[in-house]
Amino acid sequence: MTKKGKLIIIEAGDGSGKATQTKALYEHLVRDGQRVHRIEFPDYASDSSMLVRMYLRGDFGGHAEDVNAYAASTFFAVDRYASFRMKWKKYYEAGDIILADRYTTSNMVHQAVKITDAKERETFLDWLWDFEFCKLGLPVPDKVVFLNMAPEVADRLIAARAAETLTKKDIHERDTDYLHRCHAAYEDLTKKYGWTRVACSENGEPRSIEAIHEDVYRAVRPLLSAQA
Repeated sequence: MTKKGKLIIIEAGDGSGKATQTKALYEHLVRDGQRVHRIEFPDYASDSSMLVRMYLRGDFGGHAEDVNAYAASTFFAVDRYASFRMKWKKYYEAGDIILADRYTTSNMVHQAVKITDAKERETFLDWLWDFEFCKLGLPVPDKVVFLNMAPEVADRLIAARAAETLTKKDIHERDTDYLHRCHAAYEDLTKKYGWTRVACSENGEPRSIEAIHEDVYRAVRPLLSAQA
């Protein structure tokens, strides 16, 4: 019988330190002797992310709303499906921990905000759950940790990162109003789906990486088993 692993998601809006916290948690779990594999979405290194890359750089329109929620969700879902089948399915089925920077949970937020009618938004969320977890057969997360960075703090961090790396912002990062609506959606969906919220800022400033990590590790610790 196949032994299911544990799927842990680090989720947040842009500029909230997802990559940093995913790396910190991965390294902590390795030190603990856990069998853990780190993945991220979109999987930019894979051909499967081509439509995602085209969408984010604005090939289909310069604003996120230029591509409807169902079409954009499909781009990201196909990328996840390819990653699962080709890169981590065997480890997950062997009982290992899979640690992901973003997942279907990002689609739930970033695409749902395009739909203003509450009933239609719920219909979309139900469709997305069925599409990815039932039709495509992707694993349902065991734990989703939402890194809750205040929008005004995240705005400053996104701008600083773009200036430091000399990289062009994608169509999501260029739209501050869109990002702020996404933050509100993260708050709503955290309540709806029972995600764990970790505060990443206080008094208008980001908390330390170490303090945030301690809270993230505390959130996932109950899932861990002695796998060493």
